[in-house]
Amino acid sequence: MRFEDFKNAVPKLKKMPLPGEQAQLKLAPMMRIEELKSIDIARRNPNEAAVMAVFYPDAGETNFVLILRKTYKGVHYNQVGFPGGRVEAEDQDLSHTALRETEEEVGIPRHQIQVLRALTRLYIPPSNFWVYPFLGIMEEKPALVPQETEVEEILEVRLADFLSDATLVEQRLTTSYATNINVPAYKLNEQIVWGATGMMLSEIREMLRKV
Repeated sequence: MRFEDFKNAVPKLKKMPLPGEQAQLKLAPMMRIEELKSIDIARRNPNEAAVMAVFYPDAGETNFVLILRKTYKGVHYNQVGFPGGRVEAEDQDLSHTALRETEEEVGIPRHQIQVLRALTRLYIPPSNFWVYPFLGIMEEKPALVPQETEVEEILEVRLADFLSDATLVEQRLTTSYATNINVPAYKLNEQIVWGATGMMLSEIREMLRKV
C-alpha cells in the first residue's frame, strides 16, 4: 500500500468500529481459544502492558515495525512482537506506555509518533497480562536502533506483503508452555508471527482491508 493511500485512509481507521475479539480469534491457536473459555481473568489479577503498531513511509510504500525478542528465560522468548512492554508507575496512560517502550526498544522518539487510536485489548494467559495495542503513524522513515538487552532484530514489514493472502500459514511449534502444536500464523520477513501478536495483527488486517 502506498503511504499516501494509507494516510488518506487514516480518518476512516480512526472512526470505524473495531472488529474486536472476533477478528483476533481468527489467528488464535486452538489451545488459546479453549483456555480462554475456562479462565476467570479478573480473579487472576492480570498485569498490564501496551504495544505500538507504528506505520511509516519507505520509498513511497508503507512499512510497520515488529521486533524479534532475544532468547531468555520466559514464556515469550525469541518470539516476534510489536515494540512495547509493561506499564510503569511513571506512565501517564496506556498510550504513554506504548510510546515509551517503543522509544526504548527501537529508538523512535515518542514525539515523532502520532497515536491514531487504541485497538482491542488482548489477554495473554501464559504471562497473565492484558495487552493494549495502539495504532500510530509517522511522516518520515525512522532511524531504528534495537535495544541491546531486549531486541535481537528489528523487522521492517512492508504493509502490502502483510495484506497478501500468501502470508497466512499454519505452523507446527513447540514453545515454553506447549509441545508440538499447530497454530495459525503470518510469515513475515521469513519469521513466523503467531499467538498474541498474530491476533492483534488480525484485527489490524481486517480494519485495513475495509478501507
